[in-house]
Amino acid sequence: MTQAIVTVPELAKAIRNVPDFPKLGIQFKDITPLLADAHLYAGSIELLTQNYKPGSVDAIVGIDARGFIFAAAAALRLQCGFVPVRKKGKLPYHTFEESYDLEYGSNTMAIHTDALKKGSRVLLIDDLLATGGTAAAAANLMKQIGVEILEMNFVIELSFLEGRKRLEGYPVRSLIVY
Repeated sequence: MTQAIVTVPELAKAIRNVPDFPKLGIQFKDITPLLADAHLYAGSIELLTQNYKPGSVDAIVGIDARGFIFAAAAALRLQCGFVPVRKKGKLPYHTFEESYDLEYGSNTMAIHTDALKKGSRVLLIDDLLATGGTAAAAANLMKQIGVEILEMNFVIELSFLEGRKRLEGYPVRSLIVY
């Protein structure tokens, strides 16, 4: 495996805090400065996929919407397919759906029923692990298909929200932990 071209502290330094977004009291972690820097963006993909090589993964599953940014690039790096998990009503074909609760409501995620083959080895990638609800819903969707989740990888984890608890039983790795 090649060595990461950037360090985690370099990535963390590029994350911008935006106070009171999207609502009062929330400290939003803005990844756009990281994405705007080609060196950092490439390094984040290298770090997210460093435990794998082409042929060891059948597909990267990315979560709507910012997870797509990292997951699609990771799929190219590992020379495998990219599968989107989207919000309900955004996928045009037959879907499996999974509803889950948020701290301020609920949501439903969906995946095409034929997006993955039973037994596929997949990595789940998203930009942020907060309460774990979205990732747990995505994992439940993949469980319906019968895939093997090798790892769940996140660029950022907000550990104080204890999202890992909802992902027990799955290997979870986060690059930057707040």
